[in-house]
Amino acid sequence: MQNTPDENENSDKNTIKVTKDMDVQGSHFIYKQFTEKSRKELDYDYKRCTGCGLCVKICPTQALELGPMHEIATGMDAPPVTLDIEKCTFCGMCAKFCPVNAFKMEISGEVPSEDSYPEFDSYVKINNNCLPCLLCESSCPEDAIEVKLNIPKKEDITPFDENAEGEIEIDTEKCNLCGLCSHFCDAFIMLEKEPSPTDPSPFEQLMVDEDECDYCMLCQDICPEDAIKVKGKKPCEPPAIEGEVHIDEDKCTRCGWCREVCPYDAVEIKKPFEGEITLKENNIKRCDPHGCQACFNVCPAHLWYVPEDKNIAIKEDYCIYCGACENACPENVMSVKRTQVHHTKIPDAPWASQWEDAIESMITSKRKHPDTSRTVEVEKEPSKEHEEVEFPEIDESLLKAARERINSTKPALKNINVRRKWEKESSEETRKEFREKFKNKKEGNSK
Repeated sequence: MQNTPDENENSDKNTIKVTKDMDVQGSHFIYKQFTEKSRKELDYDYKRCTGCGLCVKICPTQALELGPMHEIATGMDAPPVTLDIEKCTFCGMCAKFCPVNAFKMEISGEVPSEDSYPEFDSYVKINNNCLPCLLCESSCPEDAIEVKLNIPKKEDITPFDENAEGEIEIDTEKCNLCGLCSHFCDAFIMLEKEPSPTDPSPFEQLMVDEDECDYCMLCQDICPEDAIKVKGKKPCEPPAIEGEVHIDEDKCTRCGWCREVCPYDAVEIKKPFEGEITLKENNIKRCDPHGCQACFNVCPAHLWYVPEDKNIAIKEDYCIYCGACENACPENVMSVKRTQVHHTKIPDAPWASQWEDAIESMITSKRKHPDTSRTVEVEKEPSKEHEEVEFPEIDESLLKAARERINSTKPALKNINVRRKWEKESSEETRKEFREKFKNKKEGNSK
């Protein structure tokens, strides 16, 4: 715990006293600022941080510093960003413009509302084309999607018919491996695989366990692609496909895997940045993707992969142009450029120019800081040589006499009547002296 008072308690009454402290809770660094009228808490989760360095670029007081990113990206357990609490003004820029939500700010008291500050204008929306199915949830590399299907299981609708006979066939050309049939009936088995940037589907194949199938034909009616053909007997009407998709905004990085895997164009995405990422051909030869993998480990979009004919490659459609890979790569393999920042409106406020410059610096990497060119530097006086000081000799007999004289007056000083008489005589003497000066001045003016 660190307490840092920014103002002295005995300062002017108009000065606001600011107190700061810091605490560590697991992977979270909690920074707090208190005043008599407000409270601000900045929560930095260093395990969530990718080390993109955007917060370091935009910080108006240079309170943030980027750590050794290659070492961190390849296994060193350390915060990618460190914060100097004495420099931090708790402006909230780092929290508003962190693409992975590693910084969060909570404020209370007499402070401007959240709408007073700009932030990323980015989103992931699920439109009316959604069934829903299971593809986006299973493919999301950040576990940011939860699909809730309101479809009853087959055994809840009709009992299993052990004596049923029939046939079932899957048209693999039509099947998009959405997973609805497997959710509905245990006779369907989805073989899972590891999604990749070039093939984000989480499933490899759909199989049917005919020992668990009674050829009820309900799956045929449920399949949105007409990919299942069944010969049998339908015991009842099929249930409606209903459900909802929830996006966890704290985890979602706007990478676009969900949009890529969705067969129904049900996902709409607006990324925080527009830009481009390029691989430097001369440096790719030095890349060791199996031994290093720094870019793999820090990328919030999970766009890196190793093709058969190259050391490394990217799926740029997923890139959010944060620049974390650029900071982590020891061989300078990639270059990330941002051409546009999608952000909400900057309100007309006294601090607007600082936010405008912060947003611009994410494109130009040039941040304006307070002008110190007019600062007057006072030359330090050269240190003087030490001079030995000779102390006067003390006459013990005189010191004893002085102490006796002082001690003899103490009873009189404690006597209220004596002190009042002395003060009265002193006041009379002062008034007499004042009247004499005034009289002399008046006579001088009359002459």
